[in-house]
Amino acid sequence: MTSPVISLKGDSISSDFQTGQVAPVVVAHLAHDVYTAGVAPLLPEWVEKLSLSLTQAGALSACLQLPSLLNPLIGFFADRVNLRLIVILAPAVTATMLSSIGLTSNYLVLALLFFCAGASIAAFHATAPVMIGRVAGRRVGFGMSLFMAGGQLAYTLGPLLAVWAVTTWTLDGLWRVVIMGWAASIVLGWRLKAQGGGMIAHPEKPGSLRLILPQLAAFFIPLIVINLFRHPLMESVSTFLPTYLSERGASLWIAGASLSIFDLAGVPGVLINGWISDRIGRKQVLAVTTLACSIAALIFINVSGWLAVAILIGLGFFASASMPVYLALAQEHFPHNRAVANSLVMMVVFVLRPVGTLAVGYMGDHLGLHAAFFWSALIYLLTIPAILALPGKDLSRRYAPGDL
Repeated sequence: MTSPVISLKGDSISSDFQTGQVAPVVVAHLAHDVYTAGVAPLLPEWVEKLSLSLTQAGALSACLQLPSLLNPLIGFFADRVNLRLIVILAPAVTATMLSSIGLTSNYLVLALLFFCAGASIAAFHATAPVMIGRVAGRRVGFGMSLFMAGGQLAYTLGPLLAVWAVTTWTLDGLWRVVIMGWAASIVLGWRLKAQGGGMIAHPEKPGSLRLILPQLAAFFIPLIVINLFRHPLMESVSTFLPTYLSERGASLWIAGASLSIFDLAGVPGVLINGWISDRIGRKQVLAVTTLACSIAALIFINVSGWLAVAILIGLGFFASASMPVYLALAQEHFPHNRAVANSLVMMVVFVLRPVGTLAVGYMGDHLGLHAAFFWSALIYLLTIPAILALPGKDLSRRYAPGDL
């Protein structure tokens, strides 16, 4: 029996999970984020090549996040027009920008390339989850888990690909890996057309933004607090883990592999925790994983050898668990403004990531990265009260689509 076709021109959405339309976007997320994931393990190379401070290195990473300020604007139009082309082209554009970073030794040009890549990244992440959310039926948490698992797997493969490419061709030859991003865009465009992809990108009838402003505030103020205290630890690992291990005497390969171990452990983390949150509740999952992540980080910086590897796996499992839950919460609370809600979540995440990156870089310069990891793990615990303050029921029931 075939799944019923959804209609996105009205207010009805199928309750069935439509795998044939979810899968192409998940695979595209994997191909797209491979390039972003390759940035962190190459930061030590740029620090050495351009004699950068950790703060300057962190600023390069921050350039990837700043364009996320455009996310609400993208989300506003995504609820009203078909932005499928953005999702299709993003892997190619991001690949072109980040594969070209080895062609310059100028810091400002490098920052510009990162910024342009960040614009492509912001556009993709503002629209792609909405495409999945619209065809995930009642299993939005699982749909978001699959989407995030694609990105998480990319962050496992990306560091290894980046280190292999630089070892084989040096930074100057990094441009050769651009072919994967272009191939992903071509295949995605073909598959979305074959699966009726124009339908999953077509807008629903949006609800009134004016009427949901109080509900947006009730949801996003706690989310801002959560991410403000969450990102120092996340950036300690995702941006500075290779540098931290290099300072402790690890080779480039070992440093890059550690990041891959961390991100590979996050794949089952996003899959399992998103699925569990569909059953036991979003806030319960967020609170438990936050506590576990903080404890794992504190243990990791005080052990070595195989025990450190085991703790790093646990840290990766819990650190990546929250994002699909946040996306599911946003789309459930605002089903008639999915793209706006999703883009606001992404904006909060991406805008506050540079704050975390710069904070860790500053602490690393003045206190050392070991101390930066320690304080970031403690700060992370401050997110638990904000998690408990998140709304507990569907706010969207207070308004109807099309209200003025």
